[in-house]
Amino acid sequence: MKKTVPFVVAFSIVVLGLFLAAKEYTYVGASACKLCHKSELQGRQYVIWESNLHSKSFAGLKTAKALEIGKSAGVGNPADNAQCLGCHAPLAVKAPELKEEGVTCEVCHGLGSAYKKLSIMQDRKKAVENGLILYNADTNAIRAHCLKCHQNPHGNPFDFGAAWEKVKHPIPGK
Repeated sequence: MKKTVPFVVAFSIVVLGLFLAAKEYTYVGASACKLCHKSELQGRQYVIWESNLHSKSFAGLKTAKALEIGKSAGVGNPADNAQCLGCHAPLAVKAPELKEEGVTCEVCHGLGSAYKKLSIMQDRKKAVENGLILYNADTNAIRAHCLKCHQNPHGNPFDFGAAWEKVKHPIPGK
């Protein structure tokens, strides 16, 4: 008994240390990205997102057409349905306060709390180490991510190439 107490105490200290050292990322929302990613110099990523249907995808669940599609699928209210939200507002469960942003920056680029600081974002390696997901022009990886939702949605064909032209948002010169 006397030998187990120090072991338990030491084990608890190690576990507590690991817990405190573990990075816990949180969602910050598109407004945090907007500060830097709206300028021409940075590539207008926020402006591109704001002008495409990804930013309006949750609002789309509240339309008469969505109610009609939902009704034919046995869904009462698409804006409250987990299956519909899975694509139209993927952060609805993990960050309900961001649900209305639809398919927002962090859906593709990861939780931004640890990489949003300018000092981290200026160093791509450091940003990735802090949770930023980059695709580095890997269109196969981008396509695979998109197809999680866009695999013939609601019977509509999906042309990845055409869609990507509408939403791509590289940083100029990179």
